[in-house]
Amino acid sequence: MMGKNIDIDEIQKDISEYISKKYGMKFKVAAFGTVPEAAREKGEAEAKESKNEMVSIHFDMKPGELKAYLDEYMVRQDEAKQVLATKICTHFNRIKRFELNRKKKRPDTVGEIKNNIIMIGPTGVGKTFLVKLIANKIGVPFVKGDATKFSETGYVGGDVEDLVRDLVHEAKGNIELAQYGIIYLDEVDKLAASRGLMGPDVSRSGVQRALLKPLEETEVELKVPHDPISQIEAVQEYQRTGKREKKKISTRHILFIMSGAFNGLDEIVEKRRHQKGIGFGAEMPVKDKQTEHLRHLKAEDLIQYGFESEFVGRLPVVTVFEYLETEDLYKILCNPRSPILIGKKRDFKAYGIDLQFEDEALRKIAENASKERTGARGLVSAVERVLMKFEHTLPSTDIRCLMVTPAMVDDPAGELEKILARPDDPEREAAFRRLVAAEEERLEKLVARKIPEWESAYGIPFADDRVRLIIKHALDRQTDVEVAAEELQAIQKAVQDFAGQFSLRNDLDASFSDGAVDALAEKVWKEPQDPADYLKCALHNYDHGLKLIREKTGNRQFLIPAGGVENPEHYLNCLIQEAYRQKI
Repeated sequence: MMGKNIDIDEIQKDISEYISKKYGMKFKVAAFGTVPEAAREKGEAEAKESKNEMVSIHFDMKPGELKAYLDEYMVRQDEAKQVLATKICTHFNRIKRFELNRKKKRPDTVGEIKNNIIMIGPTGVGKTFLVKLIANKIGVPFVKGDATKFSETGYVGGDVEDLVRDLVHEAKGNIELAQYGIIYLDEVDKLAASRGLMGPDVSRSGVQRALLKPLEETEVELKVPHDPISQIEAVQEYQRTGKREKKKISTRHILFIMSGAFNGLDEIVEKRRHQKGIGFGAEMPVKDKQTEHLRHLKAEDLIQYGFESEFVGRLPVVTVFEYLETEDLYKILCNPRSPILIGKKRDFKAYGIDLQFEDEALRKIAENASKERTGARGLVSAVERVLMKFEHTLPSTDIRCLMVTPAMVDDPAGELEKILARPDDPEREAAFRRLVAAEEERLEKLVARKIPEWESAYGIPFADDRVRLIIKHALDRQTDVEVAAEELQAIQKAVQDFAGQFSLRNDLDASFSDGAVDALAEKVWKEPQDPADYLKCALHNYDHGLKLIREKTGNRQFLIPAGGVENPEHYLNCLIQEAYRQKI
């Protein structure tokens, strides 16, 4: 089949037969026709333009900066965060160097080994969360897969390649960007061949071998063989461009991060270390012992665990995650960016109910979660056990605020009865207001530390009024203040684009004050809508009005204040009246 020209009639017949057989009905694909010369020329031009396009990774972070970012969201795991921050920064700096060499047509270094990573640690310690944070911060597509899926479906490698194709989907079809993405494969310890098994463990070792080429460098076809939809798309592409081009994605710069609990691996390391005469002094808890052993992990231990040497060699970076104790779980809940509490507050907010937690209640929840032995995942279950009855009952009442107390953690049903009996308890309302004020104060301190970074990154000022607006939005929507600041920057960009187009269209110079930007943010946050659409609709009379003022007064510069966004018609009428008074 290699090198065979595409026969349009044959493809048409194959697809018709396939669909008719699958769905039990007669189906005929319409003739595809020939490729017009204009389409062929257009396709060649587009292909040439696409070939010249290069995606630039605007990566200028240092390992310490990335580690500091991770510290804001994740407790403990200092060593793991340091390892990942360092090796991922090195990985993307290599990509920057590769891009520079490509643009200058210089040869790149041959034989560099990718910093593919293995993360070892129990469930619920933040492995997936950490990788998602990094991918989000860097701005590259991220895909997560489950190694057990590959064990079930065989070892031909199809599913591994599907993960690579998924990166293109996450990158919205941008193949260049997808080639710099991150693939995260969980439960990779399940790929280890069973120790003590007579003969090769084909299903697991086969998956390891299927991963060898993607881990290093290979090209993956984006069109799946024998897929009729892919065939149709290929023919449509041929019709449009006149080219039979196979789209591929290279895995050369795709970073693979793998994780698993690796139960029993610490015993292999301990046995090797003792054989070499390394002893231990003071007794340590079992969990600490396991972590300590794993810190001395070597490639030979992973091979003995059941991995092939070629597979281990393509994962040169290993990091170990620590168990989370009660105090760690408490710190997770206290973090203003805790997705667990933010998610629960959003659930209640959907019913118009504001939710707050007393500090001692958080500590009790952490203690209960610690008994689950599932790390941070236990926090979700512990919170749900406390709030389930309230989430079911309160939406049908007039109660609009709920404060989680230690008593509520101990006896949810009993406390619910008390609240329903006295829904307007003034002492409870006063305590709730104090918690809200305390949360606002914490956010103010957090934002104060972030202002220099935001102003440098976004190029806009963050005065006191703007800070208060961001905090209010973060509390109202139960979102991260970082997300609120990014949204404000996007609104600022929409305003600048609108002003630029408006000025060009009307031959004048229009701009918006910071107050006007904040007023617009308040409007689109209150009733979610696109800022550009709001400006286009609300300021539709400004084209005629400002041109009229320009003709009357000769003024070509207009700075729109907050009032011009809050009440556009009133502000414009006042401007026009003032212009006529000046003329008189």
